[in-house]
Amino acid sequence: VQLVESGGGLVQAGESLTLSCATSGFNFADYAIGWFRQAPGKEREGVSCLGSTDGGTYYAESVKGRFTISTDKNNMTVYLQKNRMKMEDTGVYYCAADYRGAYRRGAYYWVSQSMDYWGKGTLVTVSS
Repeated sequence: VQLVESGGGLVQAGESLTLSCATSGFNFADYAIGWFRQAPGKEREGVSCLGSTDGGTYYAESVKGRFTISTDKNNMTVYLQKNRMKMEDTGVYYCAADYRGAYRRGAYYWVSQSMDYWGKGTLVTVSS
């Protein structure tokens, strides 16, 4: 199993950036898949995911309206388009997959401890 992130880098506040996560070795359609991020000195937080059981999407409140998650199922790749970026978007962005599907009992449960697979992360730095 592999999840390989790419697309990180240094951007200025207000700019856009798109991350990619190429996956292999598991059945992409059976997993909720998405993104976490970890800012310096902070815990890893769920940013966005695509649910496998409900077909919906989840976004953390801090990124709603600015970030968009999408997939290319033929290439088993998930993307995170980030617009109007802020300095607080700085961190290492990780791709992850959850076999349990993330959507349970009427809500999204996109948390680190539920993930089955992780990528190694890509660093995004937003400057002022």
